[in-house]
Amino acid sequence: MTNLNKTFVVATLTGLLAMALLIGCNTPSENKAEAEQEVKEANQKLDEANEEYLQDVANYKKEVDERIAENNKNIAEFNARIENEKKEAKAEYKAKIAELEKRNTDLKKKMDDYKAEGREKWEIFKAEIKYDLDELGTSFQNLTKNNVK
Repeated sequence: MTNLNKTFVVATLTGLLAMALLIGCNTPSENKAEAEQEVKEANQKLDEANEEYLQDVANYKKEVDERIAENNKNIAEFNARIENEKKEAKAEYKAKIAELEKRNTDLKKKMDDYKAEGREKWEIFKAEIKYDLDELGTSFQNLTKNNVK
């Protein structure tokens, strides 16, 4: 290949490459429009995720309130059952029930005071509340098992 042919081939390839780059590149206004669309979609996804998170918080608060109300009902029923116990046993049960009532009330306050602080902190908080509720339920079951007539 001669020098002239090499120059022609290089010039042609350079021209084709430049043309391909120009065709493939968007104009600044197209880039801006694409970026704005991406931001809009990202914000929409964020809003949906936040809405889902807040709904999860509301649903869980309702679930916890129901369990706490059930605990209160069980405590009231247990108090009624121990009315016929001996004075010493009754006093012991009353003290244990008072502790369970305090824990139940503390859980309600903790749940009521929760402020949305993000998904990660929510998941940790939710796990703590679940553990505490389960422990309270187990303590109550153990207390009622000991009160077999």
